[in-house]
Amino acid sequence: MKPLCGFFVFMFVFFVCIGSVFAEKNDVYILRVSDAISPGIADFITRGIKKADTEKAACLIIELDTPGGLAESMRKIVMAMYAADIPIVVFVSPSGARAASAGVMITMAADVAAMAPGTNIGAAHPVASGGKEIGETMSEKVTNDMVAYVKSIADKRGRNAEWAEKAVRESVSVTEKEALEQNIINIIATDIDDLIRQIDGREIEGKGKLNLKEAGRKVLQESLRTKILKTISDPNIAYILMMIGLAGLYFELSHPGAIFPGVVGGIALILAFFSFQTLPVNYAGILLIILSIVFFIMEMKITSFGLLSTAGVISLLLGSLMLFEGEEDQFRIAWQVLIPTITAVSAFFVGVAGLAFKAQMSKPKTGDRGLVGEIGVVKKKIAPEGKVFVHGELWFAKARSSLEEGTKVRVVKMENLVLEVEAIEKGEEL
Repeated sequence: MKPLCGFFVFMFVFFVCIGSVFAEKNDVYILRVSDAISPGIADFITRGIKKADTEKAACLIIELDTPGGLAESMRKIVMAMYAADIPIVVFVSPSGARAASAGVMITMAADVAAMAPGTNIGAAHPVASGGKEIGETMSEKVTNDMVAYVKSIADKRGRNAEWAEKAVRESVSVTEKEALEQNIINIIATDIDDLIRQIDGREIEGKGKLNLKEAGRKVLQESLRTKILKTISDPNIAYILMMIGLAGLYFELSHPGAIFPGVVGGIALILAFFSFQTLPVNYAGILLIILSIVFFIMEMKITSFGLLSTAGVISLLLGSLMLFEGEEDQFRIAWQVLIPTITAVSAFFVGVAGLAFKAQMSKPKTGDRGLVGEIGVVKKKIAPEGKVFVHGELWFAKARSSLEEGTKVRVVKMENLVLEVEAIEKGEEL
């Protein structure tokens, strides 16, 4: 009986020890962002938050340096931070870094907000793409919306809502020391090591106490998907990719067997639709662009004297203007991209349609129809049948009258591989 009891005690102690080892990974996950807040960056951060959350990390530290970016991408990141079960720490670092515009909301939405010496935060007034001011009416609407949003973030995290409003309305910006004094951030830390030492033992509301004394570290790297998405998630690049894709497939369909344009077009279209998943796409715009391609194809089949091509250009322009929806100018295609692209693509489509139409209307170069009208020489007297040399080949031929060798003839028609010819009158132009 005693050996059996000893066995159970041993097994109990064994599983308790194993459980204590695997119960908590206690790793600090680190995610570094030094870029504008775009759909690609939003995808990277949200995936990092989900990964750290799923793997029960002790906390996730987002090392941030950003000039700002798209509001929709920022909102996606903030929502992911709110939904996380683990503590999220945003650290504006290294020295010289900033958390401007959208970076303000992301920093203030963190459970713990920290900054390194020599950094700054603020200047969150909404602007259009390229830093341009938004129109007066739209600016007021967008600003009020952003003020309400940043104040709600500040209230939720117990931070300075009055300063947050000024950051949006007046574009105020402060240093790390001023941010700490004004209750915008929680900590000033020189580096990651200092940050971990300072937050160790901190109680996070609703998420427990941080225990980081023996925590390991895991740096989350950008995946290939994120790198591609960062590059192509700009509306202008996505639009150009779609245009290249449609032009390539159009050329392949109008000239079967070219292969290369079709391959390039297919790849470009896949990349374009891949980026569309992170952008506010208006599918009416896509349908109008597809309709323009249909008009260009019809131009090759129907003699419309340019009316179908005109309709195609108009549909392409309207579809391009409607392609991305949203109140912010960041989601609109820049005119510097739109006009040259539409001009080049329209010229390409019209040019290909013109070549195809010309080919259809031109005289056949091969087959029996290609021989009609060709000039040849009688090689064997035709009486009423003989042989003629036409187009580099020797053919059986017949004529309505006898023709001597050396007579120049013109092919009238071909029937059962026998040419019907007629003599060329003297002085007649060949």
